[in-house]
Amino acid sequence: MRSINKLGKTFLAIATGAVMLMQPITAPTMANAQEANSTLHLDGLSRTPTEAANNALFDPNDAVLLLLDHQTGLFQTVNDIEIAELRRNTVALAKIAEQAGIPIIYTASELDGSNGPIMEELPAAMPSAQYVARQGEVSSWDNADFVAAVEATGRKTLVIAGVWTSVCVAFPALQATAEGYEVFVVMDASGDVSKMASDVALERMVAEGIVPVTTNTILSETHRTWNRPDAAEWGKLYGEVSPAYRAVTESYNRAQEAATKSDAAE
Repeated sequence: MRSINKLGKTFLAIATGAVMLMQPITAPTMANAQEANSTLHLDGLSRTPTEAANNALFDPNDAVLLLLDHQTGLFQTVNDIEIAELRRNTVALAKIAEQAGIPIIYTASELDGSNGPIMEELPAAMPSAQYVARQGEVSSWDNADFVAAVEATGRKTLVIAGVWTSVCVAFPALQATAEGYEVFVVMDASGDVSKMASDVALERMVAEGIVPVTTNTILSETHRTWNRPDAAEWGKLYGEVSPAYRAVTESYNRAQEAATKSDAAE
C-alpha cells in the first residue's frame, strides 16, 4: 500500500509540473521578457531571500555567457561526452541566455583552419550575441578585444562553456578568476579529448574557486520561479534541455485532449 501511495504521489508531482508548463500564458516580446527578467526571478518568489541565501545561487542579472570554440573540427576530437548532447546543451544554453537577457559573447580560434567553423545551429539560437574574432590566441582571455567586450557589459559573473574543457574553457576561466570575476563552467556544454583531460581540468578549476554546473542548473537558477508571465517560454527550454521532460508534457497534453473529446461525446 505504501508503494502504491508513493507511486501515486510521484505521478501527481509529474503531472503537476506538466500542468505548470502548459498553462495558457501569452509569451512577451523579447524586449519585454528581458525587462521583466531583470527582477522577476526574485519578485515572483513568496519569500524574499536573505542576502546570504541569494548569494548562494547564480545571479543571472550579473552574468555574461561566454561560448568558446564550439567548432566542428574540434568536435571530432571530443570523447568525454556525446557530440549530439554537447550540441544540444550548447544551443539550449544560448536560448536560456537570450530568454533571460543575459549578454552572450562567443569566439573561435582559427575559423579557416583545421579546428573548423562554429557549429551551424548556434548563431541562429542567439541573435543578440556578439562575436569576437581572435588573432591566434589559444586563450580567449589573452585577446584584448574579447576581454574588452566582457568588460563593456559591466558584469562580473561569467558563465563559460567551450571545447576543449582543459584548454579553451580552463585557461580563460582561471585567468578571469584571478582578475576578480566569479566563474561558472557548464560542463555538459563543454567537451574534451578524454574523460581524464576533463576531470583533471575540473579539479584544477575547482581548486581555484571556479564553480562547475550543468545546463539544467543554469536553466533552473535563471528561471527561479514559475510565478512569472513568461513561464511558458521557460517550460519550452526545459523540454530542450531534457527530451524526457518534454515527453512528460506531450503525454499530458494527449491525455487532456482525449479527456476533452470524451467529455464532448457525452
